[in-house]
Amino acid sequence: MTSRDSAASEITPEVLLRAYACGIFPMAESADDPTLFWVEPDMRGVIPLDGFRITSRLARTVRSDAFTVTVDTAFKAVIAGCAAPQPGRADTWINKRIRDLYIGLHQLGHAHSVEVWENAELAGGLYGVNLGRAFFGESMFHRARDASKVALVHLVARLIAGGFELLDTQYVTEHLRSFGAVEISRRRYCALLDKATKSKADFYKLPADQPIPGEEALRIIAERG
Repeated sequence: MTSRDSAASEITPEVLLRAYACGIFPMAESADDPTLFWVEPDMRGVIPLDGFRITSRLARTVRSDAFTVTVDTAFKAVIAGCAAPQPGRADTWINKRIRDLYIGLHQLGHAHSVEVWENAELAGGLYGVNLGRAFFGESMFHRARDASKVALVHLVARLIAGGFELLDTQYVTEHLRSFGAVEISRRRYCALLDKATKSKADFYKLPADQPIPGEEALRIIAERG
């Protein structure tokens, strides 16, 4: 289900938060299209935090700490990376209006980024929105192999440690399915969302001022309750 608005419509970060609480989110046709449209999928993608899967090869990469992982240190750079063309994806739905809205949410403390660095260069990352015990994954990118996957592993560890209940991926791709993503009905999703937004989680339960070792991230995921 989609609903279009004009470029002149007043969507603020606060309006965006209320939309997420209702189960809808904005997209644009392309990076050059100034208009947005609201989306409420009939089937919603989620990754159950108790069903998150990691391949043994990826676990070795995470454990090796070949990448340094940080949180909320380069939000604008991450959203720019997500908006840039990727192999197999020449265009993106992230236009300037989307960027400005989510940067506003970040400034309000409701949008977060996970950055993955290699030799002091940004190699990949992801960003999303935090509301109550729900985290809404928006987009991810990589410039080095496995960088976005490492970001997702560290995000899931942080969400588990912080008491989150719902990780929304909007849609399910084959890539996300390999991590345990599933599709659920709008009704089921709204029930989970309603429950998750009635209480609070702590995105910073794991410290944000120092990198978390990969071994610790894997342990948190393995020991999830």
